[in-house]
Amino acid sequence: MNTTRDLQRLSAATALCLVFLSAPLAARADGAKKPAPTNPVWQEECGGCHVAYPPRFLPAESWKSMMGSLDRHFGTDASLDARAAATIEAFLVQNAKRSKTGQKADGSILRITETKWFRSEHDEISAAKWKSPAVGSAANCAACHPNAEKGSFRERDIKVP
Repeated sequence: MNTTRDLQRLSAATALCLVFLSAPLAARADGAKKPAPTNPVWQEECGGCHVAYPPRFLPAESWKSMMGSLDRHFGTDASLDARAAATIEAFLVQNAKRSKTGQKADGSILRITETKWFRSEHDEISAAKWKSPAVGSAANCAACHPNAEKGSFRERDIKVP
């Protein structure tokens, strides 16, 4: 047994583990963990008005539909130049929620709050709490998820006002 070589392998394996563990992890809608994807154009453009919602919260078809109607983005004109819009759409589609069955996901849902996953995760929150001044609406993730801006929605970090 070569102690120096074994020590080098152990050091390399440890370094690799530390790199992996230091990457921000985010829970997908299906409960699995993977590094949270980032994109500076998405973060700046979408995050400039609200939380830059993680792509994994909607299927690709929903993101395509949303990006195709930015001039009517939930009552606001959120139009972008063609290059920024294409960059953001490609990022969202690439990192979108995947169907467990392999079937094409329903792209008719544009509000994350209308997904089955969201409703099941938030079923204990009363209508009054959503409308309270501290929360405002179900779309205000940061009201209860202090790390929402970083893409983290871990249950142990939740602080319901």
